[in-house]
Amino acid sequence: MTKIIERGGEGDDLRAVFNSCCMTLSLFKEKPFSREWFSTYALLAGGAFILAFGYSCFMAPYRIVPGGIYGISIVLHHQWGFPIGLAALCFNLPLSLLGVKVLGPRFGLKTFICFLLVALFSDTIPRMLSAAAGMDAGDPLKLGDEVLLACIFGGAVMGVGVGMILKTRSSSGGTDVLSAILHRYARRPMGQLQMMVDSGIVLFGFLMFRDWKVPMYSWLAIFVMGKTIDMILQGFSNEKTFFIISDRVEELRRFILDNMKRGGSILPVQGMYRRDGKEMIMTVISRREMTTLQHAIYKIDPRAFVTIIDAKEILGEGFKRLDDEV
Repeated sequence: MTKIIERGGEGDDLRAVFNSCCMTLSLFKEKPFSREWFSTYALLAGGAFILAFGYSCFMAPYRIVPGGIYGISIVLHHQWGFPIGLAALCFNLPLSLLGVKVLGPRFGLKTFICFLLVALFSDTIPRMLSAAAGMDAGDPLKLGDEVLLACIFGGAVMGVGVGMILKTRSSSGGTDVLSAILHRYARRPMGQLQMMVDSGIVLFGFLMFRDWKVPMYSWLAIFVMGKTIDMILQGFSNEKTFFIISDRVEELRRFILDNMKRGGSILPVQGMYRRDGKEMIMTVISRREMTTLQHAIYKIDPRAFVTIIDAKEILGEGFKRLDDEV
């Protein structure tokens, strides 16, 4: 170690990596038993419960294989009667230990707690519902042949659970770990590897059940789950971002500031054809204010060039507080 540090460049790189790791830990480590700590673990437990509810009440009873370790567990449950949570735990534990050995402790304690909770809830929720409400474990929602409803709503329920878990900077383990290990050696995009692993598990379900409807329902559930995760992480934003290039920037600026009580930025831009310099206003407004600003732009400068895009999430003064998302 001493020799490396004395070499200058490599020592500087080593110190930079060490300082970066320390900064990351200080940013994301919650103080035990603080308000943030309780909030994080409550969100983690809630997400694990909702995810397990989706697996045990929407996916497993109707033979939907939503990829991941629980997709394999659902197949094993129907073919040989293995408890879903216990089977998933038998896969998750060695996979996570392998992940720690190969990738280092990047998944952390919360991931271990998460997949333990999901496994526990997956096996206890059906028993609780059966004892409390007399629900049939084979058709708890009494959907009969309406598997499409279980697929769509189950994908949404699981997406909510996974989104809550991801908000705690954790994961439910499973194929996330496997994809990360494959990514290290295969050098393929992580998302592509995740999709390949999940698709392989869906096809495994088809081979075991020998029913073409299984992969169709399963891929639909995976799609719905992915879209729901995006909505949970990015929020339901109604804001619009305006990019306005005009020769009458000052009048538009005064209208946005004085009449709409909104801020923004003014950026220098250059036209592609004549390469003449202009200014561009960038501002974010709510959907209900969009027509007002469009009408004002037309009145002030009918020749203005305007681009309007959806703002997925706006954090900062005048919109959502930064601490609402951390």
